[in-house]
Amino acid sequence: MAKKIIAFVEDVKLFLQAFFDVKYKATSIIKKEADDETDNFMLLCFADLIGLPSPTTYYTLELLPYLAGDLENWEIRIMGRKSIFEEKGGSYDTHG
Repeated sequence: MAKKIIAFVEDVKLFLQAFFDVKYKATSIIKKEADDETDNFMLLCFADLIGLPSPTTYYTLELLPYLAGDLENWEIRIMGRKSIFEEKGGSYDTHG
């Protein structure tokens, strides 16, 4: 019986911590939006690296030395996506 009470108190503690942890929610949302903006910019500049033809590749190669560090992480994030529409649609609560 004591184990059930301790487990219940721990569950309530975790629930309240998650409910009132606004800082974590805000930073995770901001990080997600920053990653999305970075992904969009990198896609515009270096789309040919993932097989999409881009006429601006010649001009965006001048940015390569500045963005080389982010390029590998970007490729991993882009290739790991199943569907951009599913990902974007999932961010809206349409279940009523």
